[in-house]
Amino acid sequence: MFEKIEVRRIIETALREDIGPGDVTTGAVLTGLEVGKAHAVAKAELVVAGLDVFREVFLALDPEVRFVARKKDGQKVRKGAVIAEVSGMLKSILQAERVALNLFQRMCGVATLTRRYADLVKGTRAKILDTRKTAPGLRILDKYAVRVGGGVNHRFALYDGVLIKSNHIDAAGGIKAALTRAKAKVGPMLKVEVEVRDLDEVKEAVAAGADMIMLDNMGMSDMNRAVRFVAGRMPIEASGNVSLESVRGIAETEVDFISAGALTHSVAAVDISLTVFSVGRKSEGKRRR
Repeated sequence: MFEKIEVRRIIETALREDIGPGDVTTGAVLTGLEVGKAHAVAKAELVVAGLDVFREVFLALDPEVRFVARKKDGQKVRKGAVIAEVSGMLKSILQAERVALNLFQRMCGVATLTRRYADLVKGTRAKILDTRKTAPGLRILDKYAVRVGGGVNHRFALYDGVLIKSNHIDAAGGIKAALTRAKAKVGPMLKVEVEVRDLDEVKEAVAAGADMIMLDNMGMSDMNRAVRFVAGRMPIEASGNVSLESVRGIAETEVDFISAGALTHSVAAVDISLTVFSVGRKSEGKRRR
C-alpha cells in the first residue's frame, strides 16, 4: 500500500525527534513492567486514513506490541467510535503515542476534508485533485490520504509530470515557446499541462498542442467559455482559491478536474485520542529484553 522504506524513514525520523535520548517522564513514572491496552477513539466524525502508518509507529518501537484495527481506511466513523486497539508494554505504547497520533490525525484530517469536496461534486464529471502543497517530508502520506478520501493524485513531484506554469511561460517567452521546448525535451511519454490565465491563453495553449489545460483563478463565466471552446479536445483542470463553497459551481462548468491546495496545505488534524483502559504488570521473570 505504501512505499514501506519511505514510510519507515518518516516514522523513525519523527520518533528520534520526539524521544531523543529517552522519555524521561515514562522512565520516571513507570517501572517498565506495566502492560496494558489502549483504544484509539474518534472525538469527532471523520474518515479513517493511515491505519497502517498508525500501527507501524508502535511496531517501530516494539515489534511485540499487538495492534487490532476496528475500522478500515476509507470508512466514515462517528464521534466515539473505537478505531483501533493497541496492547503490550505500556512504556512502548506511551512513547509511541504522540508520533502515532500526529501522523494518523493529519492523515484522517486530509481524508475527511477530501471526502467533503468529493461529495460536493457528485453527479458531475469533475474529479478532485491534490497539489504539491503538502507538509514537507510527509507527501507520501498526504497523497495517500487524498486517495482514501475519494480524491485523485496530481503529479507526485517535479520529476513525474510536466506542468508549465505562468513563471515558466514568462521566462520562456510565451506558451508556444514553452510547450515546444517541453515536448521536444520529454518526448511522448509525459503529458504536458499548461497553466492559462485568460481566454486568449486558452486558445494559444490549444493551438500549441497542450495535452491538458489548467484554468488558473478564472471566474465562472470565463471557465464556461473555456470549456465550450476546448470542447473536449483535452482535459481541463480548474485551480485557484477553490473552497467548499465554490467547488460545486466550478464542477458545474463541466471541467474535468478541480485541484484544491487546501486538501493538504492547511488541513486541520482531526481529534483522535489514545486512552489506556487496562493496566497490568508483567512478572520480573518475563520482562522483555
